[in-house]
Amino acid sequence: MSLIHNPHDKFFKETFGDVGMARSFLKNYLPQEILALVDLETILPQKDSYIDQELQESFSDLLFQVKIHKNEGYLYFLFEHKSYPSQGIALQLLKYMVRIWESKLKESKTDKLPLIIPMVVYHGQEKWNSSLKLSGIIDNYEQLPNAVTQYIPEYEYILYDLSTYTDQEMVGNMLLLIILRTMRDIFIKDTEAFHNILHELLISFERVEDQEKGMQFFETLIRYILSTRQDLELERIYEIAKEVSLERGEVMMTIAEKLIMEGMEKGLKKGREEGLEKGREEGLEKGREETKLEVARNLLGLGIEMDKVAKATGLSEEEIRKLMN
Repeated sequence: MSLIHNPHDKFFKETFGDVGMARSFLKNYLPQEILALVDLETILPQKDSYIDQELQESFSDLLFQVKIHKNEGYLYFLFEHKSYPSQGIALQLLKYMVRIWESKLKESKTDKLPLIIPMVVYHGQEKWNSSLKLSGIIDNYEQLPNAVTQYIPEYEYILYDLSTYTDQEMVGNMLLLIILRTMRDIFIKDTEAFHNILHELLISFERVEDQEKGMQFFETLIRYILSTRQDLELERIYEIAKEVSLERGEVMMTIAEKLIMEGMEKGLKKGREEGLEKGREEGLEKGREETKLEVARNLLGLGIEMDKVAKATGLSEEEIRKLMN
């Protein structure tokens, strides 16, 4: 299968990066006093990322331009996708906000800084214990007199700690709920418990109003789960999907075949590169044959008929029978 190098980053950007999904989240989760000032109909995604390269394995970000109190402003998401919280996140966020300001100053003709509302999305299982304010990480700040603190930068970010939300506390359209519940539960260690959660998530897809968009996010979710959960096999997901509905199972089969064929192409490319590196045709041939056999095993495990497996892999029916024994 074609698994994702940084699945949390990709899932966050493909879901929250969708303008409709971002708008739905903000409409339901921004503090009411802020929501009243934000014109969500003016929201525009920005292309750049402001995260340090060495931190991109643990963080993702998204920036949206939007009208705030009729002025140009920005909503900045920082998504922490470790299973535990980082300390000093307020300083890290401030650094990224400065980068945004510097970038926008270069683009504009004014020397005024646009408003930025910073938000952190966290889905780890450990309790969030990092200060929401910059002052919270300044040594002995609470003991300093006003004569000193008035010269110290201060701000607060909005935290969305998904691990603290129950199903009842999560709000929004069905697709948003599926995404948030997936992010919240992805680190659950109990495999059987996660199977049950996945079953509920797949049932929820049947209640998504926009089925075309739902199917798009269905594939995104399956890729995310397979790339994140090492304890969950494609065959098991297929069985769960088939239990939910025959139609969903058939779609799952299509996605499964697509993922497996992508994996086959990736394996063939790797075999080709190994063959060239070694300067021997055997390296290429070995990589090709091993990949074909692995793909055939996966397809058979999904209950795909022998003739279709043979057509997909190029193996003979005799070779496939040996795999079945």
